[in-house]
Amino acid sequence: MSEIVFFLEEPSAQALLEGLLPRLLPQGQSIRYLVFEGKQDLEKQLARKLRGYRVPEAKFVILRDKDSGDCRKTKDELVAQCTQAGHPDALVRIACHELESWYLADLSAVEKALNLNGLARRQGSRLCAKPDSYPSPYQTLKKLAPSYQKVSGSREIGLHLDTGNTRSKSFSVFIAGLRKLCRTGL
Repeated sequence: MSEIVFFLEEPSAQALLEGLLPRLLPQGQSIRYLVFEGKQDLEKQLARKLRGYRVPEAKFVILRDKDSGDCRKTKDELVAQCTQAGHPDALVRIACHELESWYLADLSAVEKALNLNGLARRQGSRLCAKPDSYPSPYQTLKKLAPSYQKVSGSREIGLHLDTGNTRSKSFSVFIAGLRKLCRTGL
């Protein structure tokens, strides 16, 4: 079984994946996280780190927030870097707009993770019905769940996120990409 290496823009993404991946990946799957100091650091070092990675048959997943950028342009630029580094098969996924969009798509998971009452009932609200289209999900989540902290909250929420949830298209595409990676090795 080959190693899967996740290139992540921030520690909260690793915290999320540590709770989420055991429910998605085969038991015993080797995982490595390379966490950067923001999206600029990730983009600056991505090609060099990919070229220098020496584990045979390693598979790569790049996860970055869209923030206020253009999703397709961001993905195209990252794919181009992966291709130039000799890894055109790297899985590149963009969280639209931020990881917190994925959390807003599953308020039941947030409610369980942060020990809140009644939050899941707000799932149908305008802000949470289509979370990928809302430009400031972190701020919205902080209003709904004031106790939310990026790293510790992500760690807890990752344990509860429904992998079949389709309210966030970017989350669904991320999950589908990981499942395909595990089935076919890309």
